[in-house]
Amino acid sequence: MTDPVLVLQLCEWAGAVHEAGWAAAVEAGRVLYFPRLAFELGAGERQLLAPQLLAQGVRNISLDAAGQLKGAAGGPEVETKVKGMLRRFAQDARSLVRGLFPAYDPALRAAPTSLRPAEVATREQSVRADDRRLHVDAFPSRPNRGERILRVFTNINPDGQPRVWRVGEPFEDLARHYLPQLPAYRPWQAALLNRLKVTKSLRSEYDHLMLQLHDRMKADERYQREAPQATVQFAAGATWVCFSDHTLHAAMSGQYMLEQTFHLPVAAQYDPAASPLAILTRLAGRPLKGAPLPVRA
Repeated sequence: MTDPVLVLQLCEWAGAVHEAGWAAAVEAGRVLYFPRLAFELGAGERQLLAPQLLAQGVRNISLDAAGQLKGAAGGPEVETKVKGMLRRFAQDARSLVRGLFPAYDPALRAAPTSLRPAEVATREQSVRADDRRLHVDAFPSRPNRGERILRVFTNINPDGQPRVWRVGEPFEDLARHYLPQLPAYRPWQAALLNRLKVTKSLRSEYDHLMLQLHDRMKADERYQREAPQATVQFAAGATWVCFSDHTLHAAMSGQYMLEQTFHLPVAAQYDPAASPLAILTRLAGRPLKGAPLPVRA
């Protein structure tokens, strides 16, 4: 298996200069790792790094584009500090992505920014929800018809603890393994789920296949043990970037991380043919139902 991580020595959020090889690597499912790119905490922000910051019953704290904060406990003063930290990180993440991939910028949409203060290793989850199992990101209630999920992660652990991931084989190898086993997409079923508001929009065949891949690989104990994979430690004070709908990943341990998600149309990629939508379309031998063609507009 090719090394799934490309190490880059960038040390300034706004200092990235586009390199075609970096874009090709991330669009092929590799992780761009910046061991020297730290997010500096401001005065009083280090005190926010405590498990008690997380409200009961939630996994993460998030700040949306409208400035609404969810998941934080501690009162108005604490919430103000958390909002300030998340806003600064969102700005830094956008600067990084703009420098790395300038062609993405006009089409890029930011999702909520999150702070993840929980220890991953001890979190109890169902098999389907357990992110310690290799998976690609796909969400039951949020169809995206092939739109890409680009994520920027930063380890802000104050005690020097790394964020440990497993990174798996190429997406196309995964798809070839499971695709013949997956149940057929049924448009009437997608329409019913949408009508019942189980999904926020109509699930396309692409969404159906991605969700099936997500669930099958998580439930497959043999695959989790024996599939090609590498263990990667992302150091405290480091940042990494990947398309989480393409990179097979599992978060094994670590605490205190910032994360920014961006959504990107397939047509805005440097190479749309490298996308999961294009790969699944090619393997199926026909256009997928309800999904856009994976070509540049």
